[in-house]
Amino acid sequence: MSLVLDSAAQDLLFREARTANSFTDEPVTEEQVQAIYELVKFGPTAFNQTPLRITLVRSPEARERLVKHLAEGNQAKTAAAPLVAILSADNEFHEELPALLPHFPQAKDMFFAERPVREQSALLNSALQAAYFIVGVRAAGLAAGPMTGADLAGIQKEFLDADHTPLMIVNIGKPAAEGAWFDRSPRLAYDEVVTTV
Repeated sequence: MSLVLDSAAQDLLFREARTANSFTDEPVTEEQVQAIYELVKFGPTAFNQTPLRITLVRSPEARERLVKHLAEGNQAKTAAAPLVAILSADNEFHEELPALLPHFPQAKDMFFAERPVREQSALLNSALQAAYFIVGVRAAGLAAGPMTGADLAGIQKEFLDADHTPLMIVNIGKPAAEGAWFDRSPRLAYDEVVTTV
């Protein structure tokens, strides 16, 4: 193989990892979430922007408020997950660009003065960061259950504001010994995806 990661790391992050549907009751600590973020914050984005925002839903009251906005098939597993995160895009991310891009502080006004441009960029780059976050959860020895089956507008109104667009809900924890995931679904082959020009 021409990969640097050993086989066990490849399995942990990709080959054996799946979307988890059930978890043990072992809690996910603040330290674990911080370690995940401290790793995945280095994933590349355009202009080094960091539009991803993470809202941790820990209290029973907040969990109840969230669950009512989820598709019926997602409610029970989210109610029982050790930790749930709402991942959203900050559409005012450009305010941080002078600090995050010190060699090009004028990028804030040159490229992102208009809200529709910011929203498009925030959506793309926070989606990249969300993917890094899911891989980071796996790197911590936990499982992630990302879901978009929800009333995202309702979640925005309940937990966020007009400047933050919800992307997905992620259940996080140690996977249950049985029934945590479905069998691996097929993937497209290399030749079906890659074109050389």
